[in-house]
Amino acid sequence: MSKNGPLKEVIDKLLRAYGYQDQLDEIELLKAYDEVVGTVFVKHTKEVYFKNKTLFIKLDSAALKQELSYAKEAIKEKLNQMMGKRIVEEINIK
Repeated sequence: MSKNGPLKEVIDKLLRAYGYQDQLDEIELLKAYDEVVGTVFVKHTKEVYFKNKTLFIKLDSAALKQELSYAKEAIKEKLNQMMGKRIVEEINIK
């Protein structure tokens, strides 16, 4: 093992240096979103994207928007836990 640490750390540093870490984090975050919110919400999600530490979610059901808004904090914490770092600061539901 090199004195720079595990291979994952070296790869993460390399990705950050070339500016790819944010895109990879977004891809992983969107995969985690599907897993965290479940099938019903995923089916009614019309748009989901991540920008400036905010996860934007657009749903086609007013009832599900309300339900998701009640669970925002829990979803944010679960996503950050799955990502292994604090990446989501806010969730914006439309």
